[in-house]
Amino acid sequence: MPLIEIIALLAVAQFLYFGYLVGMQRRDSGLKAPAMTGHDGFERAHRVQMNTLELMIAFLPVLLLAGKYWPAWMIAPIGIVYLVGRTLYQQAYMDDPSKRGTGFMLTLGPIAALLVLALLGAVWHLF
Repeated sequence: MPLIEIIALLAVAQFLYFGYLVGMQRRDSGLKAPAMTGHDGFERAHRVQMNTLELMIAFLPVLLLAGKYWPAWMIAPIGIVYLVGRTLYQQAYMDDPSKRGTGFMLTLGPIAALLVLALLGAVWHLF
């Protein structure tokens, strides 16, 4: 299970890094708190961070539950795809938000797969 826990911790670290990027955009743009609009780079970085938070709420529980019922060698690669997807999403969104689709699907797909695996594992263990 340590491999699954490492992936969960990397997801948290990635989220914190995205928050750092938001802070750097705020500093570099001169946009003063509490303003949330007025600089395109800041708004994009903030949206990446918030979208990542929205999806982490689903990702972390299904990752850990799927990891409880299935071998780490099977679950870990799915978690890695999520992390890569988030990175691609961030890069694309900062460059051109209309190109974020691949990164988003590489995030949503693993969450859906882990949800199915977690549900199957839980149901299987009922019997």
